[in-house]
Amino acid sequence: MSGCTTVTCYFRHLQQVFKKAGIEVTSDNKLDIDKVIHGTVGVKYKNCPVAWKEVKKRIAEDEEGFVNQLKERWNKQH
Repeated sequence: MSGCTTVTCYFRHLQQVFKKAGIEVTSDNKLDIDKVIHGTVGVKYKNCPVAWKEVKKRIAEDEEGFVNQLKERWNKQH
C-alpha cells in the first residue's frame, strides 16, 4: 500500500507540531497541510508511510527546525 487511506493518517501525532507552527487544522485545509508536509520532508505526495517516517526522523533530530520549515512553507502558500 503506497498511499494514505485518509488524509490525516498521521495528523493525530502532530498536534503539538501544528500548534507550535501556528497551523490550525480544519476539514477544509487538511489536504493542503498534508501536501506541505510531504514537500517539507521531500517525499512524493500521497506516499504517507515514507512521509511519516521522515517526519518522525526530522522531529527527533531537530523538532524546532522542522516546525520552522513547516511554518515557513505553510505561510508561503497561505
